[in-house]
Amino acid sequence: MGSLLQAILASVSPYNLLFCALGVIGGIIVGAIPGLTANLGVALLVPFTFAMEPETGLIMLGGIYTGAIYGGSISAILINAPGTPSAAATTFDGYPMGQRGEARLAIGTATLSSAIGGIISVLVLAFFAPFLAKQALRFGPPEYFALAFFGLTIIISLSEDNMIKGLISGVFGLLSQRLEWIRLKVS
Repeated sequence: MGSLLQAILASVSPYNLLFCALGVIGGIIVGAIPGLTANLGVALLVPFTFAMEPETGLIMLGGIYTGAIYGGSISAILINAPGTPSAAATTFDGYPMGQRGEARLAIGTATLSSAIGGIISVLVLAFFAPFLAKQALRFGPPEYFALAFFGLTIIISLSEDNMIKGLISGVFGLLSQRLEWIRLKVS
């Protein structure tokens, strides 16, 4: 319980809140530009966090990611081009609302929904993270095999129109995992 309190106090320090706000603003800008995704925004700004304290850098990267996820809805509502893949559904209702002159209502709804969803997901993650970490550490060869088999089954079911492409992508996935395993064994 003491470490949780320390984490909360560290995350609400003015210095960390400033970098969180900068990250959210930068993320909204990245997310509002179609073609730049939240992952790309984080990848582009990771080098800027190297000189920061670890918690400050992680807070800023979290702000960039969440801001970009929200920012994708802005372009989805205004120009029917989602800034991030997660904002694709926003084009169904948001863009028609913008065409009717209700863009402010649509963006306000997206903002409120994003805030509520973000708060709920952070609380759920904070509650379930210890349990998930324990379960992840219990993974052994049978579980990894079942997970790989499940992944291959999904590839086959999704590529029923072009089975060759599905099999090739599955083989590449298995090869990349095998190469990663060899790399870990060597190092």
